[in-house]
Amino acid sequence: MEEDLAQDHPEVTRLAFRCGYLGDRFSGSQVQPGARTVEGEFIAACLRLSLFPDPRSGRFQAAGRTDRGVHARGQVFCVSTPFPERAINLLRYHLPPDLWVTGFARVAPDFHPRHRATHRTYRYFFGETCLDVQSMDRAARAFEGTLDFSLFARPDGKDPVRTVLSARVFEESGIVVFEVRAGSFLWHMVRYMASALRLVGTGEADEKLVSSRLSGDACGRLSPAPPGGLVLWDVSYGFPFHPLDPGKKSRMYLEREYVSSRVRSCVAGHLAADTCPSCSMTVSGEDVP
Repeated sequence: MEEDLAQDHPEVTRLAFRCGYLGDRFSGSQVQPGARTVEGEFIAACLRLSLFPDPRSGRFQAAGRTDRGVHARGQVFCVSTPFPERAINLLRYHLPPDLWVTGFARVAPDFHPRHRATHRTYRYFFGETCLDVQSMDRAARAFEGTLDFSLFARPDGKDPVRTVLSARVFEESGIVVFEVRAGSFLWHMVRYMASALRLVGTGEADEKLVSSRLSGDACGRLSPAPPGGLVLWDVSYGFPFHPLDPGKKSRMYLEREYVSSRVRSCVAGHLAADTCPSCSMTVSGEDVP
């Protein structure tokens, strides 16, 4: 308990860390016995630094959970420790390369990163080219407001009504992106939303698909989009985080991953073109005949 930690060290400080990670090699974010998870790696780093004797006494808490293969740019983890400077200055060196910290904030002793969040932002990156971005953006606007998302999630007994503050689709560096902001989300909610928008973008469904499903018309089966395109982009609290350098280890890891993914995309594009000589694909900005 934090009270026990405070008795031994009266100057216990509550810290919030903004973190990023690539989810490919994690079995999700939440701690699971016998599995590599984001929380497990973060807690292990804290224990190596002796920031607290165990996660319960250190009151480890997360802003949210992400599934296997989902990434994060702005996940937030909180800990209570009598050694805040040690945590701020050294934590980055004890994390694996696919998990890093980008900022910190000193918060109130009772601060809970999930309950105190004002809103969360997710982005979904589509791998397909030639999507109708304008139609997708118009369809996405139908998600805005306080609505029943039963047909866009797996509610698991939870209230399916959620308030979406904004939803838009845009193109960035040649990639189509769906961005949605809300106070809270249901399980797989963003991935179901992205799946519907993909159907609109490819022309397999018209823009009314979103509004129809929100009105209770299932309009056929819908599966969640693959997890690899989803990023927990930001969790907002109304206060800034002091920036932290993620460190050379993570920067080099991300650079290697970027180069590797470009090479793999190029190779796959050429192989796909070879299996369909009459098809034309775009790979790394070049047309593959």
